[in-house]
Amino acid sequence: MRRVFIIGLLLAGWAGAASAAEPPASVTVLVAYHSVTGHTEKMAQGVVEGARSLPGTRVVLKRVGDVAAGDLFSADAVVVGSPVYWSNMSGDVKQFFDDWQLKFGVFPEFKMRNKVGAAFATGGQVSSGKEVTMLTILAAMLGNQMIVVSGGGAFGASATTEGDSPGIDDKELASARELGKRVAEVTWTVKRGQQR
Repeated sequence: MRRVFIIGLLLAGWAGAASAAEPPASVTVLVAYHSVTGHTEKMAQGVVEGARSLPGTRVVLKRVGDVAAGDLFSADAVVVGSPVYWSNMSGDVKQFFDDWQLKFGVFPEFKMRNKVGAAFATGGQVSSGKEVTMLTILAAMLGNQMIVVSGGGAFGASATTEGDSPGIDDKELASARELGKRVAEVTWTVKRGQQR
């Protein structure tokens, strides 16, 4: 009887170790954005393309006002994009972050803890506050104990939408794809680590 018990424990331990070594089947990246002119939406689509370039990565693209609690909590990563309004995120994006607590009940359990987060922004001029906007988005994520990453630029991807070439150019769209790919890569790494 004792041998059967010990063999059972060994087999259970082996099965547990084998399942822990299996890679995750997929990761989910939520790309949430606010866009009035379509510029931020175009960058969001670039982020989606980059994230989808990694096999097994599921991407959900939604405007911030359409994101439900289930979208937020089922995502392994959240990438947020905003146009620059007065060197800051738009009011819609700020409301989205306020809703994490007020509508979705993120606190006090820190339900977004250890999810990967990133930011992107679009602004009219070269020095219009895109970096500040991305930093305010990342600050909201850090306050929720998320793991923030960059890609496509020092703080995330950004685009200048006025001037010589109005709209999003190929280089800016490539930076959005780079950000999406980096978010997916880091999310896969984090999820594998959590399964150990």
